[in-house]
Amino acid sequence: MPADVGYGQLAWSLRNDPRVVVLERTNARGLTPEAIGGRVDLVVADLSFISLATVLPALVGCASRDADIVPLVKPQFEVGKGQVGPGGVVHDPQLRARSVLAVARRAQELGWHSVGVKASPLPGPSGNVEYFLWLRTQTDRALSAKGLEDAVHRAISEGP
Repeated sequence: MPADVGYGQLAWSLRNDPRVVVLERTNARGLTPEAIGGRVDLVVADLSFISLATVLPALVGCASRDADIVPLVKPQFEVGKGQVGPGGVVHDPQLRARSVLAVARRAQELGWHSVGVKASPLPGPSGNVEYFLWLRTQTDRALSAKGLEDAVHRAISEGP
């Protein structure tokens, strides 16, 4: 079920698929299980112009106990405005790592564990490297604090 604060953003083929329920002009911070027809088993988040840390409470609130959450962490929306370089690109690997770790820590505060992290093979439109974070509540594969830091640094060094 795609939700977007905008209108007309969803690909036409998805918009016309009878299995897809489109929620446009919807702020993700206000998503509730009731608004989407119940809790879901998979949440994928690709947000722009807002920090995932701000939206995570609503996303986890819509997820079932055994769900997977896969947010795309975009450092340019997680670091402060003063730390974004020319063209809106975050070049500093330490800032990228800090942004992914901040989202992972926020998820942990909400009872979700990091299971993995991977750099997207496709940079964002301006050239920003973005990172997939895999979150679960029920897992025996949760990364330790050190394991998470290592995984983040590996994703940064192996990414585009």
